Amino acid sequence: MSYERNAVGIDVSNGRSTVSVLRPFGEVVLLPFEVKHTTEELSALADKLTAINGETRVVMEHTGRYYESIEKVLHEKGLFVSSVNPLLIKQYGNNSLRNVKTDKADSMKIARYALDNWADLRDYTPMDKIRYDLKTLHRQFNLASKQKTATNNNLVSLTEQVFPGIRKFFESPVRKDGTQKWVDFIFTFWHADCVRKQSLKEFTERYQKWCKRHGYNFNAGKAEEVYAHAKTVVVLIPKDSINKTIVQEAARQLTSISRSVETYRAEMNRLASMLPEYEVVMKMYGAGESTGPQLMAEIGDVTRFERKQSLVAFAGVDPVPKDSGDKTSRSNKSSKRGSPYLRKTLFIVMSTILQNMPEDEPVYQFLDKKRAEGKPYYVYMTAGANKFLRRYYAKVMEYLKEKEKNETDSNQSNTD
Repeated sequence: MSYERNAVGIDVSNGRSTVSVLRPFGEVVLLPFEVKHTTEELSALADKLTAINGETRVVMEHTGRYYESIEKVLHEKGLFVSSVNPLLIKQYGNNSLRNVKTDKADSMKIARYALDNWADLRDYTPMDKIRYDLKTLHRQFNLASKQKTATNNNLVSLTEQVFPGIRKFFESPVRKDGTQKWVDFIFTFWHADCVRKQSLKEFTERYQKWCKRHGYNFNAGKAEEVYAHAKTVVVLIPKDSINKTIVQEAARQLTSISRSVETYRAEMNRLASMLPEYEVVMKMYGAGESTGPQLMAEIGDVTRFERKQSLVAFAGVDPVPKDSGDKTSRSNKSSKRGSPYLRKTLFIVMSTILQNMPEDEPVYQFLDKKRAEGKPYYVYMTAGANKFLRRYYAKVMEYLKEKEKNETDSNQSNTD
């Protein structure tokens, strides 16, 4: 039997995919056909591909999450499966004036890409359940955080109409259960009249009971400040049942979504702590209980990157060279081709490092140097993220290799 290369191109859609199989020099093994994303049809597809003589490699775009079920089934059947960035497919083979865009044409294009990049294809390594769940949690965390921001802004806007300036008196951070002092306060004392229409003594007694009921520290001086402020503010809407419902429901919504955010945050940290790189990542400056698990969720298994430049490119914080002839560009924009979720987390990490200014931290020293050179804000922030990722890759890879070596030595000792 002669050696043959079979390139399988799969154009993935919601609920179904189109499959083509090609060999070198344009030989068509299987004309484009459709497959539904059911257990039965995907298993039949795997059997059909396995039966083809020669070496078979399957390539698809990692668009959305539709491709994951196909990857899982084909990998479990023993097939070589590689998911590639859609941009690589889009930019491949654009040597025609016609813009043909059909599922059949796309599957053939992906198969041709597989043939031309055969040696560079990377076999699919499925994330274990912990990594998969961690990434899913992070996406839900991001969604809930956006909703929290919108809900918070809404309550702030309403508060400025019923009790202007009251937020500045309560600076307590969000608690583990998602509650926040100023939100709880505005739920009960939702209008300035709820405070100033009674005597200072009556309000102080009521405020003390409120603090005890919600688990906050009571401060008589704080009660006096709030009361004095309530006496001076100008409210824009009256104290009636309709406005009470509006304000209290807004406060209730914020507490609810804030509770979801904190639940996601705690669960992400719990899952991340089960990963082998957790210890070394959490020691990196800027990687706290929130940002550390976020980094691990979006980067995933760092060993799938051949070198640190690959990780930087994955995040999209790598500068794109633009040289031509005698012209050499000294400052280039980042590609922004990678994960936007990872870039967002890196931006938070860089902001934390800048705020705390750790003098002995290499990333801060690098950021401060670029800032002193007069680089624009987003330029030095992106450059700092680039350096942080390179250190991340080096530290984690060194740790994992050392751990693997120790485990190997231990197993040999037990065998001896």
